[in-house]
Amino acid sequence: MSDLLYGEIEDDLRSGLRDALGERAAWPDVLAGTEKDEPSDAALWGVLDEIGVLALPVPEERGGGGATWRETAVVMEELGRAVAPVPFLTSSVIATAALLAAGDELVSELASGDRTAVLAVPFGTAPDAPLPAVRASGDGLTGEIRDVADALAADVLLVPTADGLYAVAAADATRARVVSLDMTRRLGDVTLANAPGRLVATGEEAVRAGLTAGAAMLASEQLGLADRCLEMTVSYLKTRYQFGRPVGSYQGLKHRLADLWTSVSQARAVARHAAACLATGDADLPVAAALAQAHCSGVAVRAAEECVQMHGGIGFTWEHPAHLYLKRAKADAIALGTATHHRATLARLLDLPPA
Repeated sequence: MSDLLYGEIEDDLRSGLRDALGERAAWPDVLAGTEKDEPSDAALWGVLDEIGVLALPVPEERGGGGATWRETAVVMEELGRAVAPVPFLTSSVIATAALLAAGDELVSELASGDRTAVLAVPFGTAPDAPLPAVRASGDGLTGEIRDVADALAADVLLVPTADGLYAVAAADATRARVVSLDMTRRLGDVTLANAPGRLVATGEEAVRAGLTAGAAMLASEQLGLADRCLEMTVSYLKTRYQFGRPVGSYQGLKHRLADLWTSVSQARAVARHAAACLATGDADLPVAAALAQAHCSGVAVRAAEECVQMHGGIGFTWEHPAHLYLKRAKADAIALGTATHHRATLARLLDLPPA
């Protein structure tokens, strides 16, 4: 059984990171950033680099933190709480996991914070889903990949082909902005026309490793988001009065909050288990990752919806952060595979009979 409790190091990491995000990624700043052309917050990325969280699972000899994916999961929780507009999931998790599986030296450049990379697949691609058909030839790589998360912010594109995984300089690709529901994690379309690339790994193993790590870590982001939505809602209902009573004193709302708290607590256990399996290389990782996405995505969406509704009129306004959380939760719910897809994956992995 995995140890689901947070250790002292994880608690200290959370405390320091939450303070930094509270100062450098307050929700008014995040909201203002959604109206700018910049695809991500470069200044905040620099702060994360200074704190030293961009490459926690990368070995020290390769320039990383020498920690584990458990600590990375704590970072994901805090970034989810802040709806931080940085390419951490795509570069520090998915691309890093793929490069670690491939044993490629590019991971050291990501660890240093000098470059960012993204796996060039549609953001909705599940770990066991078909990959985009990009053709590799002697002239380079040719093909189109739609809806790539953080494509506009990346320095390097990791492009899967039938031959293997290639590293392509983002400057050698044509990238087009996509109108994204979640403007804190923007999508882009990538077009390759005989773009030069370097073979990073043969086969699909590295790509699948990156997507599986992403699904496992995304659950921690969804957990942090759901926990923050619950926290904001409880705080508001304690101070908002209706008919001379705190709104939170009404039994119907208390029951809804109690149910939500139970769901968030369950999501914490599921997300922590997925992180522990990833950290230890447990053979049950595909099951843990699929379970985490099948459960946590729905909890995050429900928490964000309850946050909007229980804040009343103000929860529907642009000037309140609730819509930032709802958009991130909705986008996360279809990222790296929908809950329905992951339930089907669980049935296959566990050899469950059809309903």
